[in-house]
Amino acid sequence: MNEQFDSPLFGTPVAGTEDSDGQAPRRSAMIRTSPLANHAGDLKSLARRRLPRIVYDFLEGGSHDEITMRRNRADFDALFLRQRVFDHFAVRTSQTSILGQRASMPVGLAPIGMSGVFYPRAEICVARAAAAFGVPYCLSTLATCSIEEVSAAAGGPFLFQLFMMKDRAINASLLERAAEAKCPGLVVNVDTAVQGRRNRDLDNGVTIPLNLRLWHLFDLVRRPRWVVRYLGNKPTLANLAPYAPGGKDLASVSDWAEPRFKGAVHTEDLEWLRQQWPGTLIVKGVLDPEDVKIALDLGADSVVVSNHGGRQLEGAPSTIEMIPRIRDTVGDDAELILDSGVRSGFDVLKALGRGANGCLVGRAYIYGLAAHGEQGVAAALHLLSQELDEAMTLTGTASVNALPENLVFGPSSSG
Repeated sequence: MNEQFDSPLFGTPVAGTEDSDGQAPRRSAMIRTSPLANHAGDLKSLARRRLPRIVYDFLEGGSHDEITMRRNRADFDALFLRQRVFDHFAVRTSQTSILGQRASMPVGLAPIGMSGVFYPRAEICVARAAAAFGVPYCLSTLATCSIEEVSAAAGGPFLFQLFMMKDRAINASLLERAAEAKCPGLVVNVDTAVQGRRNRDLDNGVTIPLNLRLWHLFDLVRRPRWVVRYLGNKPTLANLAPYAPGGKDLASVSDWAEPRFKGAVHTEDLEWLRQQWPGTLIVKGVLDPEDVKIALDLGADSVVVSNHGGRQLEGAPSTIEMIPRIRDTVGDDAELILDSGVRSGFDVLKALGRGANGCLVGRAYIYGLAAHGEQGVAAALHLLSQELDEAMTLTGTASVNALPENLVFGPSSSG
């Protein structure tokens, strides 16, 4: 049976149940919803109401005119799943292995920097929900809770994502801290040689330093719950604060860190990381088949095919468009994880059908976090799992590890 989040919050799992004769159910089980959300749109709507505009736009926005960000969704929507009405399986499984870990479904929670602006102690909330649900979570270098804090509270292993710094000693220190926390995998971002210009943030005055305006204050007055939580938590870049002399708050540590990020990651940097890191090495932010091949040749165990959620190169192709081309180049043995644009369990099955081994989600779980904290992340995972099981049922898919032929088709089916 497809694993569900085993919590009183969601009741007893029913997906994949059998009749007494061992056959598939003769009628569909009642749709189970959580008290927190009937569907993912509920979480997004509540996140929008609870967050100040500048914070919500920071989450929701992409680079420049957001063409790439919209393309991520449009290309998913243009694909079709092959509906099968006579091939139903009473028992379905979404269990698999991704990013070097067993997972209850082929989904991981992507690293999101400065998550503490969405909810207090955000990364601890996310790590706990991910561990309880049985999916991988990746902690960002730019997290507002430190590696050590998350390790002490998470309840399970988590990956660490590295933004490389110019000072290799700081990189080595971060790797040592991740190893001491027993992180099983290291994710290195390679798509931020420069930061894409994000027009929403510029229009909102989200710069270093922050350009406060009068309308910001009126907006904050309308969201007293967020203000109280933020002031009570006062997040900072907790992983980098120990290296910033005198830097404690978010603004001062950000100001210290910004000129010290390395930016472009070269092949010699990956070679150094492969020598330094004994665990699983995951390269994130690759979109071209030749770059994926280079990363694998340099020792990467997995590659995350990503355009940074449409927040970097404006005019880049969508990841769901590029996955088949990359798969054709690198063959079946390479682990390819799709990131950018994934919002539902239906998207996850489409990605698998196009050649991905799994997906990372970002905004989809942050909506839940901003709405309800740890329980909101759990609700988002529950909805993803339920949608995936529904998609598997209606396409005659018994296992995410053995997909039916011609599962996905549409304008991009030729690859």
